[in-house]
Amino acid sequence: MSFREPAIAGLGITAQGKVYGRTAPQFAAEAVRLAVHDAGLNLTDVDGLLMSGGVTGSMGIHLQGDLGLTDLKLLTYMQGYGSTAAQMIQYASMAVQSGMADTIAVVWADDPLKDKTRVSESYAARSVATGWRGITAASGISSANTMYALAARRHMKKYGTTQDHFGHIAVAQREWAQLNPIAQFYGTPLTLEEYHASRYIAEPFHLYDCCLVSNGGVAVVVTSLDRARALRQPPVRVLGWAQAHPGNAGLRNDDFGLVSGAASAGPRALKMAGVTLDEIDVVEVYDCYTFTALLTLEDYGFVPKGEGGPALSEPGMLGPGGKLKVNTGGGELSAFYMWGMTPVHEGVVQARGQGGDRQVERHDRVLVSGNGGVLDYHSTLILGTDD
Repeated sequence: MSFREPAIAGLGITAQGKVYGRTAPQFAAEAVRLAVHDAGLNLTDVDGLLMSGGVTGSMGIHLQGDLGLTDLKLLTYMQGYGSTAAQMIQYASMAVQSGMADTIAVVWADDPLKDKTRVSESYAARSVATGWRGITAASGISSANTMYALAARRHMKKYGTTQDHFGHIAVAQREWAQLNPIAQFYGTPLTLEEYHASRYIAEPFHLYDCCLVSNGGVAVVVTSLDRARALRQPPVRVLGWAQAHPGNAGLRNDDFGLVSGAASAGPRALKMAGVTLDEIDVVEVYDCYTFTALLTLEDYGFVPKGEGGPALSEPGMLGPGGKLKVNTGGGELSAFYMWGMTPVHEGVVQARGQGGDRQVERHDRVLVSGNGGVLDYHSTLILGTDD
């Protein structure tokens, strides 16, 4: 069996945010078409399709028929929550390496926002705890917000992390979003004072500690590096990957809130890619909350464990022009929330050198993370330019 190096050759993104009147499968189909066109291919070139979506349950393998795809060699729906996007790219890469398929579309889409309905109600139905989980709900721990708040409290108590530390992350990502025209908060900067003045969602989380909610879709096309070199866009090599799934849900775990899957997956993905942490130019982490970004950066080793709060709050550390190039499109906090496809999208944009005003000068190696559940599931990608 000959070895074929995988690469991302196409990228497609639909309108993001409060886009009504369309279903998740419709967003997904558009994103795939855009990604295939971006690569300079036709839908008839696609022989593999991997898909996922949010919690509305409308996404499924019927997308093949929606797109009119026939004779696929690879087809499945996956769900690893926020870790899914990077996982799908990993499996697509392995399929390309093995020769199982040649041109694989990978897509994620969701439509939780409904017209004339409050954003806070987007995931409300799923938040109703029943059965065994009703026990924690009786204590007020009934949603992702409250579970992550519990994890953040653990980190604050153990290491002295403060809300000011979280606020610096929120402000830095909003600064990046001011350079990203497709960001939902483009044109709306944020100060630390405004962060502290925003309402609580679940203490210690203010409004701006929490990610956006978005309708839309994002897709990539994974093929061989050799083929990608002959296509329209600069190839983005998929150099390394790993997964780690602590599986803390409902179990007593002394590390809950203190360690994420990044601590395990990060070193393995870097080793596979043959690079070291100090060779990473751009970091696109899953930031469903400011705390999640802080914890992930600690676990990758960009800042010392337990010192992420003060280290990331140092002047000149984050934001445009900062030492650490993190979530350069604004991330899930300030750009859009396509679960793990948000960091994937920006990672591909940066690796291609197509970030416009927010483009990072050095972008040869890009680390991308995905995080799902409540720190239960994790995936890491190492992307690279074709140099």
